Amino acid sequence: MRFVLTTIFCLFTAGMAMADEVQDCQADDGHYVTGTIQDTPSFVPGHGRNGVELSHTRLTLRADDGKTYDVRIDNVFASGYDQAGEDIPLPLSSLKLGDKLDLCGNIFTTNDGGQGIDWVHTNCGAPPISGKPNGWLKVLDAAAIPGPNLENSDEYCSLWQ
Repeated sequence: MRFVLTTIFCLFTAGMAMADEVQDCQADDGHYVTGTIQDTPSFVPGHGRNGVELSHTRLTLRADDGKTYDVRIDNVFASGYDQAGEDIPLPLSSLKLGDKLDLCGNIFTTNDGGQGIDWVHTNCGAPPISGKPNGWLKVLDAAAIPGPNLENSDEYCSLWQ
């Protein structure tokens, strides 16, 4: 009986957490997606902005609704960006095949007609607007509870101000 009650509590808590995430994302002008990483995240070199390379981490996500998304993650918003060099920064380097993610960002159409999601990072305090939400990238634990935002560093926000 205790196991059943614990299971029900965990499912209820996870459901409440997801409802909050959806509402928070919509309030921040974003699109909410959850799903599983389908390939090993890769480093993509970027272009410079005021002497800072704006590289990305890229992965493929199979969303819970069955759609596939090309996820483009701005490395400069990860806390380990400065030490990463030409590698995926911490904590993004901990992402692996099979991890379940919770994303809030901007949906776009890829060059081949597929779907992608980007802007999964803080917008540095600017009011969220369509196409520029106050996004996030979080790993979901086994109980579907979201962890901290891995894209919340504001160290380089001055590049856009």
